[in-house]
Amino acid sequence: MRSARHRRTRRASAVTLVSAVTLTALAACGTSSSGDDAEGASSKPTGPVDASAPLDPKTKVTVTIDCMPPAAKAAELKEWKEDVAEFNKTYPNVTIEGRSTPGQCLEPPRFTAMLKAKSQPDVFYTYFTDLPQVLSENGAEDISAYVTDKSVPALKDIDPNVLGSLKQDGKLYGLPTSNYTMGLLVNRKLFKDAGLDPDAPPRTWDEVRAAAKKIAALGGGVSGFGEYSAGNTGGWHFTAQLYSLGGDVVDASGTKAAFNNDLGKQVVKNLRAMRWEDDSMGKTQLLKWGDLQKQIATDKLGMFLAAPDDIAYMVQQLGAKYENFGMGPIPGGKNTLAGGNNYMIKKGISSDKIKAAIAWLNFKNLTVGKGQFDWARTKADQLPVGIPQPNFWLNGSKTTDDAARLQHATMPVANFKTFMDNPVPGKAEPPKAQEIYKVLDNVMSGVLTNKDADVDKLLSTAETQVNQVLANQ
Repeated sequence: MRSARHRRTRRASAVTLVSAVTLTALAACGTSSSGDDAEGASSKPTGPVDASAPLDPKTKVTVTIDCMPPAAKAAELKEWKEDVAEFNKTYPNVTIEGRSTPGQCLEPPRFTAMLKAKSQPDVFYTYFTDLPQVLSENGAEDISAYVTDKSVPALKDIDPNVLGSLKQDGKLYGLPTSNYTMGLLVNRKLFKDAGLDPDAPPRTWDEVRAAAKKIAALGGGVSGFGEYSAGNTGGWHFTAQLYSLGGDVVDASGTKAAFNNDLGKQVVKNLRAMRWEDDSMGKTQLLKWGDLQKQIATDKLGMFLAAPDDIAYMVQQLGAKYENFGMGPIPGGKNTLAGGNNYMIKKGISSDKIKAAIAWLNFKNLTVGKGQFDWARTKADQLPVGIPQPNFWLNGSKTTDDAARLQHATMPVANFKTFMDNPVPGKAEPPKAQEIYKVLDNVMSGVLTNKDADVDKLLSTAETQVNQVLANQ
């Protein structure tokens, strides 16, 4: 599963390693997917295609899959190989060729170059926000007719808002692998030390401000609340805060900025008050992804906005303890920023390849109790179980999956009860998200580094620049 941190900043990888689960060496990640290879060509029908018909288990076909776990992630790679072996019990003639890139698959220049060159694998990894770019390059197949309750039996139980992120003009172009919504991540130790209840995190921004002052009063370099203001992450969090108050970054038409108003000013003025009047945000600013995680993991920060999988990162990479963290819904509670990742299928590959790809994605990512949702195996492999997301399930699938997560949890899931029991409606990122976030970084850095910053001027300048970004769509 990919984490929310990767969805924010696509990191470059200096080395590209490619391996096949079939133990056959492949070309590097991002090279041609051989959509017209001998197997693919021989499986192309000569008459009308019945997209709803299941793949014949006797059909011989090879499918290339993006973002197989690299060798450095030994447990995840082990599970991938096990899943291929299990999948091949049903589809013995389907060869799954996995491609892996150490670090992060979706470094922007590589991804863009891949789309322009039409060199993506048959099944390629994207974020929900990538759909416009992929379609502008005619890169993804419309899989609407292929995705039914026969090919994806749990289809009716997938959150329609998640599927909606993968649709345009009523056509489906991808299947989800994970999703997230942002909440308030808290350091339980610092909350207790400050006389606060970690099981009842602040639910309004006024409560956040009051709690931040109490935590900062502990001294010793402790900050009450932390915020980003660099590397596009400041704009990302400005968006999340604005959503929480019921605002929008871009208007309904998607063509004009919508944040230079009372709600936008409320976000910035509240941050200015915490930073300069209360001194509850610390003196070190221009922070980006990773900085706040280090602070809260070392008991130097009381709370910040985050996705739940930040907790797993801090435990696995920074040596923190699950017991020290908790979560509540995003303060304000009107909406929260939502996102996720998925797989799309390359435009122009054969019908049998498409069917094989969907069969694999269904088994690996969309079957409760199997693949990524095999929580008993995940626990046995010493990987995290119990984080409340990804969780795009509804109805019976949700009931079954939630019970399995709880049964095999490797962390105190009660710490996330407030977050789980008080879901906030998710709202998608704006169009041209990264370009807009870069502009809005200036608003966040301006108010957090300059005591005398002119809030009206910061927002007005950003509005002009965002309108220019939107005019160039």
